[in-house]
Amino acid sequence: MTPGHTDRYSRQILFAGLGEEGQQRLMESCAVIVGCGALGNFQADALARAGVGRIRLIDRDYVEWSNLQRQCLFEEADAEQALPKAVAAARRLQRVNSQIQLAPVVADLTPENAEELLGGAGVVLDGTDNFETRYLVNDFCVSRGIPWIYGGAVGSYGIAMPVLPGETPCLKCLYPSPPAADQPTCETAGVLNVVPQLVAAVQTAEALKILAGRGRAVSRRITTVDLWTGVLRQIELPARDPQCLACGRRSFLHLEGSGRAPISLCGRNAVQIHERTRPIDLTALAGRLSRLGQVRHNEFAVRFVTPPYELMIFSDGRAIIKGTTDPALARSLYARYVGS
Repeated sequence: MTPGHTDRYSRQILFAGLGEEGQQRLMESCAVIVGCGALGNFQADALARAGVGRIRLIDRDYVEWSNLQRQCLFEEADAEQALPKAVAAARRLQRVNSQIQLAPVVADLTPENAEELLGGAGVVLDGTDNFETRYLVNDFCVSRGIPWIYGGAVGSYGIAMPVLPGETPCLKCLYPSPPAADQPTCETAGVLNVVPQLVAAVQTAEALKILAGRGRAVSRRITTVDLWTGVLRQIELPARDPQCLACGRRSFLHLEGSGRAPISLCGRNAVQIHERTRPIDLTALAGRLSRLGQVRHNEFAVRFVTPPYELMIFSDGRAIIKGTTDPALARSLYARYVGS
């Protein structure tokens, strides 16, 4: 370890749980964060400052003004420019720690790209806001033996849980089916901005243990917290379910499915679709759409407003269409303004 590294990470090296060996392992490790919202922001910031050598940031969305209340890596300029969250986060973190490798990925995690995006990870952290993606992460990680850390936050409530394939129950053991559709979300019930930070701190602590080779120290508990009432609970993880589709029967339905179906984004009054299999020339698209409505674009996406709808079209052909939750209408708008 170089003198610069010793100085930079001196307070971690002094911590008996890590020491020089643990720090060296962190610097040689790779973490993947799925989702760069409030959870992913704190996870990425903490891992970067801790010296994790390679961090891959995956997010399909862009920075909006409503994110600034709780997503600590973003600034007003990011929202003004509608920068992709993964890109904005990576730019900020590269200024925090220029000695690590940051790989922003502006994409939707799908069965088709899961191997490319999650493969090679020492640990995967959940920063998502939906069970569809979590089930895909669970399938991939269980099938490959990669530990991952589940987490969620809404209102004043948060939850975190490690998944250690072959040892602890997986997400499918505990949630064979996704929660009911009427469950509260950040968009419907709001969120206290300190709750995601606490949940992400718990998640990141477990990730650091794993990456530093301290797997035995990983908590075998589910942690829940309500910061409004001040109640924090930890319960022992139950035994693995031998009938679990994923870790029991080794049937990975989410990993074997197709990732191109339209997705209604929970609470967003928006639909994500990906109808094309080839990239888009964003400059040409912006020029064509400028005659039809309000257009702003950068190297990553084109934002097109034609009231009451807003289309954010990314270079890979994916789009988020705001103003509707109807996939059929979203597809129609996509075909009309982007093409097929």
